[in-house]
Amino acid sequence: MSDIKMRVAGVEKSFPGVKALGNIDFAVRKGTVHALCGENGAGKSTLMKIIMGIYKADRGQIYIEEKPVDIKSPIQAMEHGISMIAQELNYVSELSVEENLFLGRLPVTRFGKVDWRRVRREAKKFLEDEGLAYAPDQKLKTLTVSDIQMLEIIKAITNNAEIIIMDEPTSSITEREVKLLFEKIGELKEKGVSIIYISHKMEEVFQIADDITILRDGSVVSTDRAEDLDMDTVIARMVGRKIENVYPKEEIDHGSMALEVEHFTKEGIFEDINFHVRKGEIVGFAGLVGAGRTETMRAVFGLDSHDSGIVKIDGEEVSVKCPEESIKKRMIMLSESRRDDGIIPPRSVLENASLASLKNFIYGGFAHRRKERSKVTEMFGKMNVKTPSLETEISKLSGGNQQKVLLARWMLCDPEVMILDEPTRGIDVGAKFEIYRLMTEIVKEQRAIVMVSSELPELLGMCDRIYVMCQGRITGCVERNEFSQEMIMKYATGLNV
Repeated sequence: MSDIKMRVAGVEKSFPGVKALGNIDFAVRKGTVHALCGENGAGKSTLMKIIMGIYKADRGQIYIEEKPVDIKSPIQAMEHGISMIAQELNYVSELSVEENLFLGRLPVTRFGKVDWRRVRREAKKFLEDEGLAYAPDQKLKTLTVSDIQMLEIIKAITNNAEIIIMDEPTSSITEREVKLLFEKIGELKEKGVSIIYISHKMEEVFQIADDITILRDGSVVSTDRAEDLDMDTVIARMVGRKIENVYPKEEIDHGSMALEVEHFTKEGIFEDINFHVRKGEIVGFAGLVGAGRTETMRAVFGLDSHDSGIVKIDGEEVSVKCPEESIKKRMIMLSESRRDDGIIPPRSVLENASLASLKNFIYGGFAHRRKERSKVTEMFGKMNVKTPSLETEISKLSGGNQQKVLLARWMLCDPEVMILDEPTRGIDVGAKFEIYRLMTEIVKEQRAIVMVSSELPELLGMCDRIYVMCQGRITGCVERNEFSQEMIMKYATGLNV
């Protein structure tokens, strides 16, 4: 009897002007974790959407336990025992935890009405079993991204799926929650559940994967047992070249103070925050999820209010009551969530890129479209943005290219201080390298960067200094010549305070 749970044979998919997938073949064994690796744009998401019935393949066949299946919708996928945790979380913020858990599959009574007692009872049990302290009737908008991601994982698991697709499931959760997820994956494997695991975090892939399939430019490069591969080989096959230095950090002379934040406080969120950044410097902010890093940066930029404290740009005290004032003072912020605070999905890459600098292209009440296109095209060249055209909807681009469009948006504002919150979240190693290279070029121009990241290796690789936060306070500042993961984690957990 075959140990193959699902097989994809000869699957192809094209969009206007783009061949997304070409003759894809790979098989997932029962009770294993099958990692799918590849750069953004390699075809991973398109392939998963075909498996889930969101897209229809141009040709090819999907087999479950060697039986051909025709999946035309996510509901049919669920009927075949397939569930998916999407990278861009799918939830309704105004609905409760229990409503989101049962979204699309609400149980009904024999009278055809929703069985809310059963919903409440089962939701409560799910939450208790997973050790999550949320009330079933709590609205999702009151939870953090990390909380919501854990709920999405629970939702997929509780569908009694036999095949679970996990697309970047650890991108927004804490180390403790990652450990819990991996334990849950172990339990699922013992029950014979197969996992298709998509992640750009190579350490994770080698920690849990049994098999690894590598995609590049819409084609399968290789499928091997994980034990027969190493990280360098996987990365080289993904990008089609060997990346010698993942972190292209250069020694750059630091100039005068670009940004100074003094005694910055918002009661109950962050307290007495003091830090500075010089021109030509990349300063990192580390800390566990919930430490207050993003909340601090949002207030510094003027997205959120603060109770007290001073912000100085170029030595001059400035008002930061709204983002418009910060942008006028040449300080920008790249938000951590591309979907919620970054891209405008139905709009073109041109419109998304020029959004923050439109005033530079308007004369006498009319838009100077030729100048707008010229400036955006020039910036896209510097950023190495790959797009079929300037009119392409930004939602059609890979995550890495979307992120570079957002960076281009802010570079068109000619900033002096750039706050980058999780600038490489959810993008592949090749795109990460390009963003690190861009950061190096930016500080060479004597601009200043504040980099908030949950990935310690990139902070250690790219920063000149790292501030560490714990429970809304800065607990330490580590110079480059003293960098170590152990020291930063001690500050992040409050052990060195």
